[in-house]
Amino acid sequence: MKRLAMRKIKEVIRLGAQGLSPGRIGESLGIGRTTVQECLGRARAAGLSWPLPEELSDADLEHRLYPRATGAVRGSFPQPDWAYVHRELKRKGVTLALLWEEYRSVHPDGYAYSRYCELYRRWEGCLSPVMRQRHVAGERLFVDYSGTTLDVICAKTGEIKSAQLFVATLGASNYTYVEATWTQSLADWIASHVRAFEFFGGAPAQVVSDNLKSGVTKACFYEPTINRTYGDMAAHYDTAIVPARPYKPKDKAKVEGAVLIAQRWIIARLRNQRFFSLDDLNAAIRDLNNQLNSKITRHLGTSRRGLFEQLDQPALKPLPVEPYTYAEWKQCSVALDYHIDVDRHYYSVPHQLLRQKLWVRITARTIEAFHKAKRVAAHARISSNYQHTTVREHMPSHHRKYADWTPERLRRQASRIGPNAGTLVEVIMRERRHPEQGFRASMGIVRLAKSYGPERLDAACERALEINARSYASVKSILNNNLERRRRERATDGPAITHPNIRGAKYFH
Repeated sequence: MKRLAMRKIKEVIRLGAQGLSPGRIGESLGIGRTTVQECLGRARAAGLSWPLPEELSDADLEHRLYPRATGAVRGSFPQPDWAYVHRELKRKGVTLALLWEEYRSVHPDGYAYSRYCELYRRWEGCLSPVMRQRHVAGERLFVDYSGTTLDVICAKTGEIKSAQLFVATLGASNYTYVEATWTQSLADWIASHVRAFEFFGGAPAQVVSDNLKSGVTKACFYEPTINRTYGDMAAHYDTAIVPARPYKPKDKAKVEGAVLIAQRWIIARLRNQRFFSLDDLNAAIRDLNNQLNSKITRHLGTSRRGLFEQLDQPALKPLPVEPYTYAEWKQCSVALDYHIDVDRHYYSVPHQLLRQKLWVRITARTIEAFHKAKRVAAHARISSNYQHTTVREHMPSHHRKYADWTPERLRRQASRIGPNAGTLVEVIMRERRHPEQGFRASMGIVRLAKSYGPERLDAACERALEINARSYASVKSILNNNLERRRRERATDGPAITHPNIRGAKYFH
């Protein structure tokens, strides 16, 4: 069986410390209840509790939780009659503990009590009873979008855009928050949650959401996968995400009712009004939302606000000092040049991580790369321009040596050798489309001074300029064949040429 990632095991320990049941933890993290129980049991056996020690790395945590593999093979146990157990539990005073004792009296080698209860709950889950949910104060916040949208007119172009309606309601008091956003994207989804928490003045123990693609990456009946950004936001507010089961609206009946009320109380009342900005629309929604929460209900004799102040508000968890900063998570592979691609810009990571997969946290201003939950690189975010941002410490030693060479440094080094060497290097880099393309040839020419001396090299560069040679190989060939020592023959060095067809200088005077 594949072992859970350390990140999820930490979340299991964190949520277990809050008193959530294994079933709720499993629903939040998309894992089985048995797996949750095993993780919590291993943590207790290892003497670990939340918060974990800061110095405890993922590797140390794994070693403490899984010190050695267990190879025990479970035997076959006699199966109870679950239908009989289910019928007997309907009798007054009958408990699972009593029925288990009767089972063990007949089968002494049967299931242990915890396993017996687990198997019964699993069997019971195959039934489909209609259950009236009991909502504990401060426990659950239900969130969803309304299927009905609101129109906003662009004041400049007259274009009509549709705004989405976000609805959040607390389980115990039905205290409701409503706002309009342009989209149902992840950024708007997270921002709406942050504003809802600020509106309520606290965070609930659980957030029950629909299987919206922005929040739930994989909508599965048994093991839904939460978007990592959504989970990051939940951890910031110390809450748990519990997605509703697909095609099970009863799991979030509270918000379904709140959406219906919002459509009738807010959208219907705004149907004849025109709005030219999202801020104007939200101002109108705010007024109607306050009226909705202040309205006295006939069957309770109090308002949602009154119930909120009495029930939910004292039970909510306090908000953190700083609100959640929106950050997207992306898994990237490290390329052969030890850079990762984030929105068409390339950021360096330590070269030892070549071909590794990293998790990258992307905010409006920063890029952070993580390997096994440890941050290995951080950069200021740069717009998409297909350029590279490279930290010197991330480079291999031989790359760092090469990176020290710049066009200005090459020109200075060549000029120290001699004027001809400086001119040749300047010409080589000027004739390339990009100066960097002439780096290797120029570096090679400069380094020839170590083998042949600066005087011979400068003379060879002069010879290369005369014959229009622009490469390292040409300069080295001139030095190897001593061609720099051959002086060009000039016309003044030999005897004057006389011929009837040559007029001479006197002809022109």
